[in-house]
Amino acid sequence: MSTVNEVIQDESVAHAVSLQQYSLGVVRKIIATLNRSDARLMVALAEALDRMPAESFTVERLETLLDSVREVNAAAYAQVAQELGKELKDLAGYELNWQYQLFQTTIPAPAQVHFPIAQVSVEQAYAAAMARPFQGRLLRDWASTIEADRLAKVRNAVRQGYMEGKTVAQIVSEIRGTRANKYADGFLQRPRKDLETVVRTAISHTAATARQEFTSANSDIIKAEIWVSTLDTKTSAQCRIRDQLQYTAETHKPIGHKIPWLQGPGKLHFNCRSTSSPVTKSWRELGIPIDEMTPSQRASMDGQVPADQDYNQWLSKQSDARIEQVLGPERFKLYKSGGIKLDDFYSPTGQWYTIDQLKEMDEAAFADIAA
Repeated sequence: MSTVNEVIQDESVAHAVSLQQYSLGVVRKIIATLNRSDARLMVALAEALDRMPAESFTVERLETLLDSVREVNAAAYAQVAQELGKELKDLAGYELNWQYQLFQTTIPAPAQVHFPIAQVSVEQAYAAAMARPFQGRLLRDWASTIEADRLAKVRNAVRQGYMEGKTVAQIVSEIRGTRANKYADGFLQRPRKDLETVVRTAISHTAATARQEFTSANSDIIKAEIWVSTLDTKTSAQCRIRDQLQYTAETHKPIGHKIPWLQGPGKLHFNCRSTSSPVTKSWRELGIPIDEMTPSQRASMDGQVPADQDYNQWLSKQSDARIEQVLGPERFKLYKSGGIKLDDFYSPTGQWYTIDQLKEMDEAAFADIAA
Protein backbone atom coordinates (compact mmCIF):
# COMPACT_ATOMS: atom_id res chain seq x y z
CA MET A 1 0.00 0.00 0.00
CA SER A 2 1.36 3.41 -0.97
CA THR A 3 1.71 6.06 1.71
CA VAL A 4 0.09 9.48 1.43
CA ASN A 5 3.41 11.11 0.57
CA GLU A 6 4.19 8.51 -2.08
CA VAL A 7 0.83 9.09 -3.75
CA ILE A 8 1.26 12.86 -3.56
CA GLN A 9 4.71 12.75 -5.17
CA ASP A 10 3.59 10.34 -7.89
CA GLU A 11 0.67 12.58 -8.77
CA SER A 12 2.79 15.72 -8.53
CA VAL A 13 5.21 14.37 -11.13
CA ALA A 14 2.35 13.43 -13.47
CA HIS A 15 0.82 16.86 -12.92
CA ALA A 16 4.11 18.57 -13.77
CA VAL A 17 4.19 16.67 -17.07
CA SER A 18 0.66 17.83 -17.85
CA LEU A 19 1.67 21.41 -17.13
CA GLN A 20 4.59 21.11 -19.56
CA GLN A 21 2.20 19.93 -22.25
CA TYR A 22 -0.21 22.75 -21.39
CA SER A 23 2.71 25.18 -21.59
CA LEU A 24 3.41 24.10 -25.18
CA GLY A 25 -0.15 24.95 -26.18
CA VAL A 26 -0.02 28.36 -24.54
CA VAL A 27 3.31 29.14 -26.21
CA ARG A 28 1.85 28.32 -29.63
CA LYS A 29 -1.18 30.49 -28.95
CA ILE A 30 0.84 33.48 -27.74
CA ILE A 31 3.40 33.25 -30.55
CA ALA A 32 0.53 33.03 -33.08
CA THR A 33 -0.80 36.31 -31.67
CA LEU A 34 2.58 37.94 -32.17
CA ASN A 35 2.95 36.45 -35.65
CA ARG A 36 -0.37 37.95 -36.73
CA SER A 37 1.02 41.38 -35.96
CA ASP A 38 4.07 40.83 -38.18
CA ALA A 39 2.17 41.56 -41.38
CA ARG A 40 0.85 44.85 -39.97
CA LEU A 41 4.30 45.68 -38.68
CA MET A 42 5.88 45.09 -42.10
CA VAL A 43 3.23 47.18 -43.88
CA ALA A 44 3.84 50.06 -41.47
CA LEU A 45 7.60 49.69 -41.91
CA ALA A 46 7.47 49.58 -45.71
CA GLU A 47 5.24 52.67 -45.81
CA ALA A 48 7.60 54.53 -43.48
CA LEU A 49 10.69 53.62 -45.49
CA ASP A 50 9.03 54.57 -48.77
CA ARG A 51 8.75 58.08 -47.39
CA MET A 52 12.51 58.23 -46.82
CA PRO A 53 14.72 57.94 -49.92
CA ALA A 54 18.20 56.60 -49.30
CA GLU A 55 19.82 59.95 -50.04
CA SER A 56 17.83 61.64 -47.26
CA PHE A 57 18.42 58.97 -44.61
CA THR A 58 19.31 60.21 -41.14
CA VAL A 59 18.95 58.53 -37.77
CA GLU A 60 16.78 61.39 -36.54
CA ARG A 61 14.38 61.10 -39.48
CA LEU A 62 14.27 57.33 -39.11
CA GLU A 63 13.14 57.70 -35.49
CA THR A 64 10.33 60.00 -36.56
CA LEU A 65 9.19 57.73 -39.40
CA LEU A 66 9.20 54.68 -37.12
CA ASP A 67 6.42 56.12 -34.93
CA SER A 68 3.79 54.07 -36.77
CA VAL A 69 5.92 50.94 -36.45
CA ARG A 70 6.36 51.63 -32.75
CA GLU A 71 2.57 51.88 -32.30
CA VAL A 72 1.93 48.58 -34.09
CA ASN A 73 4.66 46.89 -32.04
CA ALA A 74 3.29 48.24 -28.75
CA ALA A 75 -0.27 47.15 -29.65
CA ALA A 76 0.95 43.63 -30.46
CA TYR A 77 2.66 43.19 -27.12
CA ALA A 78 -0.28 44.73 -25.28
CA GLN A 79 -2.48 42.02 -26.79
CA VAL A 80 0.11 39.36 -25.93
CA ALA A 81 0.22 40.58 -22.32
CA GLN A 82 -3.57 40.56 -22.10
CA GLU A 83 -3.89 37.02 -23.43
CA LEU A 84 -1.04 35.72 -21.29
CA GLY A 85 -2.47 37.39 -18.20
CA LYS A 86 -5.79 35.63 -18.72
CA GLU A 87 -4.05 32.28 -19.22
CA LEU A 88 -2.00 32.73 -16.05
CA LYS A 89 -5.03 33.66 -13.95
CA ASP A 90 -6.88 30.58 -15.21
CA LEU A 91 -3.78 28.52 -14.48
CA ALA A 92 -3.55 29.85 -10.92
CA GLY A 93 -7.15 28.80 -10.31
CA TYR A 94 -6.60 25.40 -11.86
CA GLU A 95 -3.42 24.76 -9.86
CA LEU A 96 -5.07 25.70 -6.56
CA ASN A 97 -8.05 23.46 -7.27
CA TRP A 98 -5.76 20.58 -8.28
CA GLN A 99 -3.76 20.84 -5.06
CA TYR A 100 -6.96 21.03 -3.00
CA GLN A 101 -8.52 18.01 -4.73
CA LEU A 102 -5.28 16.03 -4.34
CA PHE A 103 -5.24 16.58 -0.58
CA GLN A 104 -8.98 16.04 -0.24
CA THR A 105 -8.74 12.62 -1.87
CA THR A 106 -5.40 11.57 -0.34
CA ILE A 107 -5.43 12.67 3.30
CA PRO A 108 -7.40 10.21 5.51
CA ALA A 109 -10.78 11.51 6.69
CA PRO A 110 -9.91 11.44 10.42
CA ALA A 111 -6.97 13.76 9.78
CA GLN A 112 -9.18 16.15 7.85
CA VAL A 113 -11.59 16.32 10.79
CA HIS A 114 -8.83 17.84 12.90
CA PHE A 115 -7.10 19.68 10.05
CA PRO A 116 -9.54 20.67 7.29
CA ILE A 117 -7.82 21.34 3.98
CA ALA A 118 -7.70 25.10 3.47
CA GLN A 119 -8.50 26.68 0.13
CA VAL A 120 -6.82 29.75 -1.37
CA SER A 121 -8.55 32.31 -3.56
CA VAL A 122 -7.53 32.63 -7.20
CA GLU A 123 -7.10 36.38 -6.75
CA GLN A 124 -4.62 35.83 -3.90
CA ALA A 125 -2.47 33.35 -5.84
CA TYR A 126 -2.55 35.36 -9.08
CA ALA A 127 -1.69 38.60 -7.29
CA ALA A 128 1.22 36.87 -5.56
CA ALA A 129 2.52 35.54 -8.89
CA MET A 130 2.33 38.98 -10.48
CA ALA A 131 3.97 40.66 -7.48
CA ARG A 132 6.91 38.28 -7.24
CA PRO A 133 9.73 38.57 -9.77
CA PHE A 134 11.17 35.67 -11.73
CA GLN A 135 14.69 35.88 -13.06
CA GLY A 136 14.96 39.33 -11.49
CA ARG A 137 11.94 41.01 -13.09
CA LEU A 138 8.17 41.10 -12.88
CA LEU A 139 6.18 39.69 -15.78
CA ARG A 140 5.12 43.13 -17.00
CA ASP A 141 8.77 44.20 -17.06
CA TRP A 142 9.74 41.19 -19.17
CA ALA A 143 6.97 42.03 -21.66
CA SER A 144 8.15 45.63 -22.05
CA THR A 145 11.77 44.48 -22.38
CA ILE A 146 10.97 42.12 -25.27
CA GLU A 147 8.80 44.78 -26.92
CA ALA A 148 11.66 47.30 -26.81
CA ASP A 149 14.14 44.68 -28.00
CA ARG A 150 12.01 43.83 -31.05
CA LEU A 151 11.77 47.48 -32.04
CA ALA A 152 15.54 47.88 -31.56
CA LYS A 153 16.19 44.95 -33.89
CA VAL A 154 13.96 46.53 -36.53
CA ARG A 155 15.69 49.88 -36.15
CA ASN A 156 19.19 48.38 -36.36
CA ALA A 157 18.28 46.28 -39.40
CA VAL A 158 16.98 49.36 -41.20
CA ARG A 159 20.14 51.33 -40.44
CA GLN A 160 22.32 48.49 -41.64
CA GLY A 161 20.21 48.07 -44.77
CA TYR A 162 20.56 51.71 -45.76
CA MET A 163 24.31 51.62 -45.10
CA GLU A 164 24.60 48.62 -47.45
CA GLY A 165 22.46 50.24 -50.14
CA LYS A 166 19.62 47.72 -49.95
CA THR A 167 16.13 48.36 -51.25
CA VAL A 168 13.10 48.74 -49.03
CA ALA A 169 11.86 45.30 -50.13
CA GLN A 170 15.20 43.70 -49.23
CA ILE A 171 15.27 45.36 -45.82
CA VAL A 172 11.71 44.30 -45.02
CA SER A 173 12.44 40.74 -46.17
CA GLU A 174 15.52 40.47 -43.98
CA ILE A 175 13.59 41.71 -40.96
CA ARG A 176 10.56 39.46 -41.36
CA GLY A 177 12.30 36.48 -42.98
CA THR A 178 11.28 34.46 -45.99
CA ARG A 179 8.11 32.46 -46.44
CA ALA A 180 10.13 29.52 -47.74
CA ASN A 181 11.78 29.24 -44.31
CA LYS A 182 8.52 29.98 -42.47
CA TYR A 183 9.96 33.39 -41.51
CA ALA A 184 12.42 31.72 -39.12
CA ASP A 185 15.40 33.37 -40.86
CA GLY A 186 14.43 36.96 -40.13
CA PHE A 187 15.45 39.38 -37.40
CA LEU A 188 12.04 38.91 -35.76
CA GLN A 189 12.77 35.28 -34.94
CA ARG A 190 14.90 36.14 -31.91
CA PRO A 191 12.10 38.10 -30.18
CA ARG A 192 9.78 35.14 -30.81
CA LYS A 193 12.24 32.82 -29.05
CA ASP A 194 12.61 35.32 -26.20
CA LEU A 195 8.84 35.52 -25.82
CA GLU A 196 8.55 31.73 -25.84
CA THR A 197 11.09 31.51 -23.02
CA VAL A 198 9.27 34.15 -20.97
CA VAL A 199 5.88 32.48 -21.50
CA ARG A 200 7.16 29.06 -20.42
CA THR A 201 8.86 30.53 -17.38
CA ALA A 202 5.82 32.64 -16.47
CA ILE A 203 3.67 29.51 -16.50
CA SER A 204 6.03 27.55 -14.24
CA HIS A 205 6.40 30.65 -12.02
CA THR A 206 2.62 31.02 -11.65
CA ALA A 207 2.08 27.32 -10.93
CA ALA A 208 4.90 27.33 -8.37
CA THR A 209 3.54 30.44 -6.67
CA ALA A 210 0.05 28.92 -6.45
CA ARG A 211 1.59 25.81 -4.85
CA GLN A 212 3.40 27.98 -2.33
CA GLU A 213 0.21 29.82 -1.42
CA PHE A 214 -1.55 26.49 -0.92
CA THR A 215 1.33 25.14 1.16
CA SER A 216 1.34 28.24 3.38
CA ALA A 217 -2.41 27.96 3.91
CA ASN A 218 -2.01 24.32 4.98
CA SER A 219 1.22 24.59 6.95
CA ASP A 220 -0.44 22.90 9.91
CA ILE A 221 -0.44 19.62 7.98
CA ILE A 222 2.52 20.13 5.60
CA LYS A 223 5.97 19.98 7.17
CA ALA A 224 8.32 20.06 4.18
CA GLU A 225 8.69 20.12 0.41
CA ILE A 226 10.69 17.81 -1.81
CA TRP A 227 12.41 19.23 -4.87
CA VAL A 228 11.47 17.03 -7.84
CA SER A 229 13.47 17.45 -11.04
CA THR A 230 12.70 16.00 -14.46
CA LEU A 231 15.85 13.94 -14.68
CA ASP A 232 17.20 13.39 -18.17
CA THR A 233 20.28 14.45 -20.09
CA LYS A 234 18.81 17.94 -20.60
CA THR A 235 18.27 18.70 -16.91
CA SER A 236 20.30 21.67 -15.68
CA ALA A 237 23.11 21.11 -13.20
CA GLN A 238 21.28 23.34 -10.68
CA CYS A 239 18.19 21.12 -10.78
CA ARG A 240 20.06 17.79 -10.82
CA ILE A 241 21.82 18.51 -7.53
CA ARG A 242 18.54 19.53 -5.85
CA ASP A 243 16.46 16.55 -6.96
CA GLN A 244 14.79 14.78 -3.98
CA LEU A 245 16.26 17.23 -1.44
CA GLN A 246 13.91 18.36 1.32
CA TYR A 247 13.24 21.92 2.49
CA THR A 248 11.08 23.33 5.26
CA ALA A 249 7.58 24.08 4.00
CA GLU A 250 7.38 27.88 4.28
CA THR A 251 10.90 29.15 4.95
CA HIS A 252 12.56 26.67 2.55
CA LYS A 253 15.54 26.00 4.77
CA PRO A 254 17.57 22.93 3.75
CA ILE A 255 16.81 19.76 5.70
CA GLY A 256 19.83 17.49 6.08
CA HIS A 257 21.92 19.29 3.43
CA LYS A 258 23.28 22.74 2.56
CA ILE A 259 21.97 23.33 -0.97
CA PRO A 260 19.88 26.56 -0.94
CA TRP A 261 16.34 26.72 -2.32
CA LEU A 262 17.02 30.06 -4.08
CA GLN A 263 13.99 30.91 -6.25
CA GLY A 264 12.69 27.35 -6.06
CA PRO A 265 11.59 24.73 -8.61
CA GLY A 266 10.00 26.15 -11.73
CA LYS A 267 11.74 29.46 -11.05
CA LEU A 268 15.39 28.55 -10.59
CA HIS A 269 16.25 29.39 -14.20
CA PHE A 270 14.50 30.07 -17.50
CA ASN A 271 12.51 27.07 -18.77
CA CYS A 272 12.91 25.28 -15.44
CA ARG A 273 10.94 22.01 -15.52
CA SER A 274 11.35 21.12 -11.85
CA THR A 275 8.42 20.99 -9.46
CA SER A 276 7.91 20.39 -5.75
CA SER A 277 6.00 17.80 -3.78
CA PRO A 278 4.65 18.54 -0.28
CA VAL A 279 5.48 16.25 2.62
CA THR A 280 2.68 15.82 5.15
CA LYS A 281 3.16 15.31 8.84
CA SER A 282 2.56 11.87 10.30
CA TRP A 283 -0.54 11.20 12.37
CA ARG A 284 1.70 11.22 15.46
CA GLU A 285 3.15 14.63 14.54
CA LEU A 286 -0.38 15.90 14.05
CA GLY A 287 -1.35 14.61 17.48
CA ILE A 288 -4.30 12.56 16.24
CA PRO A 289 -5.47 9.98 18.82
CA ILE A 290 -4.59 6.44 17.76
CA ASP A 291 -8.14 5.17 18.16
CA GLU A 292 -9.45 7.66 15.59
CA MET A 293 -7.59 6.06 12.71
CA THR A 294 -7.64 2.54 11.33
CA PRO A 295 -4.33 0.64 11.05
CA SER A 296 -4.27 1.21 7.27
CA GLN A 297 -4.92 4.94 7.71
CA ARG A 298 -2.12 5.19 10.25
CA ALA A 299 0.20 3.27 7.92
CA SER A 300 -0.60 5.59 5.03
CA MET A 301 -0.13 8.68 7.21
CA ASP A 302 3.26 7.67 8.63
CA GLY A 303 5.13 10.71 7.31
CA GLN A 304 7.53 8.62 5.23
CA VAL A 305 8.70 10.06 1.91
CA PRO A 306 9.25 8.11 -1.32
CA ALA A 307 12.61 6.53 -2.06
CA ASP A 308 14.78 8.39 -4.54
CA GLN A 309 13.79 7.81 -8.13
CA ASP A 310 14.56 9.51 -11.41
CA TYR A 311 12.02 10.35 -14.08
CA ASN A 312 12.72 7.21 -16.12
CA GLN A 313 12.08 5.04 -13.06
CA TRP A 314 8.88 6.91 -12.29
CA LEU A 315 7.62 6.54 -15.86
CA SER A 316 8.38 2.81 -15.95
CA LYS A 317 6.08 2.26 -12.95
CA GLN A 318 3.10 4.05 -14.48
CA SER A 319 0.18 2.47 -16.29
CA ASP A 320 0.23 2.28 -20.08
CA ALA A 321 -2.60 4.82 -20.14
CA ARG A 322 -0.53 7.34 -18.19
CA ILE A 323 2.64 6.67 -20.20
CA GLU A 324 0.68 7.31 -23.40
CA GLN A 325 -0.73 10.49 -21.87
CA VAL A 326 2.79 11.66 -21.03
CA LEU A 327 4.46 10.74 -24.32
CA GLY A 328 1.61 10.88 -26.83
CA PRO A 329 0.44 7.98 -29.03
CA GLU A 330 3.38 7.90 -31.46
CA ARG A 331 6.08 8.28 -28.80
CA PHE A 332 4.27 5.72 -26.65
CA LYS A 333 4.57 3.11 -29.42
CA LEU A 334 8.27 3.85 -29.85
CA TYR A 335 8.88 3.75 -26.09
CA LYS A 336 7.04 0.46 -25.59
CA SER A 337 8.83 -1.13 -28.53
CA GLY A 338 12.08 -0.69 -26.64
CA GLY A 339 13.78 0.90 -29.61
CA ILE A 340 14.06 4.38 -28.13
CA LYS A 341 14.85 5.84 -24.72
CA LEU A 342 13.10 8.71 -23.00
CA ASP A 343 16.08 11.03 -23.52
CA ASP A 344 15.84 10.48 -27.27
CA PHE A 345 12.59 12.45 -27.35
CA TYR A 346 14.39 15.64 -26.34
CA SER A 347 16.37 18.15 -28.36
CA PRO A 348 19.78 19.40 -27.12
CA THR A 349 17.96 22.42 -25.60
CA GLY A 350 15.58 20.24 -23.59
CA GLN A 351 12.52 20.66 -25.83
CA TRP A 352 10.32 17.84 -27.11
CA TYR A 353 11.07 16.83 -30.66
CA THR A 354 8.00 16.72 -32.86
CA ILE A 355 7.16 13.41 -34.52
CA ASP A 356 8.20 14.87 -37.87
CA GLN A 357 11.58 15.81 -36.40
CA LEU A 358 12.02 12.30 -35.02
CA LYS A 359 11.22 10.86 -38.44
CA GLU A 360 13.72 13.21 -40.10
CA MET A 361 16.45 12.06 -37.71
CA ASP A 362 15.52 8.43 -38.38
CA GLU A 363 15.76 9.01 -42.12
CA ALA A 364 19.15 10.67 -41.71
CA ALA A 365 20.37 7.76 -39.57
CA PHE A 366 19.13 5.20 -42.09
CA ALA A 367 20.81 7.15 -44.88
CA ASP A 368 24.09 7.05 -42.98
CA ILE A 369 23.71 3.31 -42.49
CA ALA A 370 22.99 2.81 -46.18
CA ALA A 371 26.01 4.89 -47.12
